[in-house]
Amino acid sequence: MEILNSKIFGEASTATPLLVFHGLFGMLDNWGSFGKDLGEYLPVHLIDLRNHGRSFHSDDMSHDDLADDIARYMDHYGIQKAHVLGHSLGGKAVMQFAIKYPERVEKLIVVDISPKAYPPHHQGVIKALESVDFNTVGSRNDVEAILSQYIPEKSTIQFLTKNLYWDDNKKLNWRFNLKTLSEKYNEFVSNAVKFGIFDGEALFIAGEKSNYILPQDEYGIKQQFPKAKIVTVKNAGHWVQAENPVDFANVVKQFLGLS
Repeated sequence: MEILNSKIFGEASTATPLLVFHGLFGMLDNWGSFGKDLGEYLPVHLIDLRNHGRSFHSDDMSHDDLADDIARYMDHYGIQKAHVLGHSLGGKAVMQFAIKYPERVEKLIVVDISPKAYPPHHQGVIKALESVDFNTVGSRNDVEAILSQYIPEKSTIQFLTKNLYWDDNKKLNWRFNLKTLSEKYNEFVSNAVKFGIFDGEALFIAGEKSNYILPQDEYGIKQQFPKAKIVTVKNAGHWVQAENPVDFANVVKQFLGLS
């Protein structure tokens, strides 16, 4: 039985832990400074989703699979109940987890995603990633040059190339499992979170410049998460925690009663 890879801050604290899950093509390292900051108050587990970072690769990638991974992770670390936070795809994972295992969630935090189905919108990124031939590239710069033919935003390219590493054959490779992420894309992006109700405290954090949580999504959110509060963080797009880290951390601390 494979357990998700993680990095833990504030392990000595006896407070209820916070489990943090990144988005598609991300990894736990994206959350390092947030983990360090919140680790002063409670144990923070930064976790790689399956098929991402240093976690195991699998052919399966449904919201249910992701929710069950979280339950297994908590069992492994002897955690009965936790606060769970997820961004984007990680947000879908923690929503499904809260609906499936409500007794294990103290407070739910969902960052810039709603439970609805989204139309496919990463085709350009997937095409760019698939166009990299690791038999012919010899450096990160080579990879960046290929990606820039498809992706105009420098910040997106930098985000993606954080996933590069030298494998055992001394070749560059992606840490994420591109094959499964591309094959199962519709299963985890174009599917809504399964219907169910989580009656506990929930916070949805939207980026002011992002269109992932729209005013009309509030009804759907409240149907499944009746106690949900929706807070918008100013001067931030979809990558709320990276674009306005101070305000983002303050909103989370307030909700968790840490400030």
